[in-house]
Amino acid sequence: MMSMKVAMYSTRQYDRRSFEGESEHITAAGIEITYLEPHLNVVTAKLAEGHQAVCLFVNDDASEETLRVLHSQGIKYIAMSCPALQVDLKVAEELGISVVNVPAYSPEAGIHKSYNRVREGNFLLDGLMGFNLEGKTIGIIGTGKIGLCTGRILAHGFRAKVIGYDPYPSPTAAENGIQYVSLDELFKASDIISLHCPLTPDTEYIVNEEALKTTKPVNTSRGALINTADLIHGLKSGHIGAVGMDVYERESKYFFRDSSNKIIQDDQLSRLVSFHNVFISGHQAFLTKETVQALSAIARSTVENLRLLEEGLPCSNSVTQK
Repeated sequence: MMSMKVAMYSTRQYDRRSFEGESEHITAAGIEITYLEPHLNVVTAKLAEGHQAVCLFVNDDASEETLRVLHSQGIKYIAMSCPALQVDLKVAEELGISVVNVPAYSPEAGIHKSYNRVREGNFLLDGLMGFNLEGKTIGIIGTGKIGLCTGRILAHGFRAKVIGYDPYPSPTAAENGIQYVSLDELFKASDIISLHCPLTPDTEYIVNEEALKTTKPVNTSRGALINTADLIHGLKSGHIGAVGMDVYERESKYFFRDSSNKIIQDDQLSRLVSFHNVFISGHQAFLTKETVQALSAIARSTVENLRLLEEGLPCSNSVTQK
């Protein structure tokens, strides 16, 4: 039986419960997990000494410098417990580190808004004018599982016109109500833009000052897809009517932790929070009762990915060419 020690970074209580709930499967696979609360970075990478693999989440740093530290300590595998790929794949392949991920989870999770006005006894409707989604043109950038799910809900549920852009078109886009157009056309035609693409050098700041002049982004993807300075400028000028964000490009310092007794030092985050027409949640859209159940499946998938890699067998979730 194989034997592998895995260092899991950015561990939260729900992560640990999910993996410990699969302890029988994990033990049977010959895997031993060390649960670490810190994010992975070039400093904390040293905590992986004595392990053969690391398990990472969305805000962990697997850039070149960090990967070289991991490699020097004998790390052979990186298992992402989410669809995100904050890993320098070119360097990982150069170092012989295999990378696997979980393709998707909770594609249908949503955010429940809380209206403080009612809680405070203010039942005025002033300033609460909304708009119907029916008949609106909604652009979806990135048509993976979550993007397709979003398109299906908007097109079939709200009867919106849904257009999409993806350099790798999905053969099921049409049946999900999505019509492909160019990126330029999407920006020009959309009343709302929803982002569902991974953060890569090509997509970083894909929503910039020019794009923001006529759009109202609803972002369920990586925070750094949006240039925050341009976003703030668009809000101040009135070109952007409203913003809903569950991610933020520099979220790792604050999200997934309690900073309520501290002053937020990030001026752009503080400025965004101050707008009445901006809704920000702490990267929580994935966390539902159904997701908690899915986390057990993620734990099993992660373990299975590592087992296949160690045994030299094909792994469909591999994202490196090693």
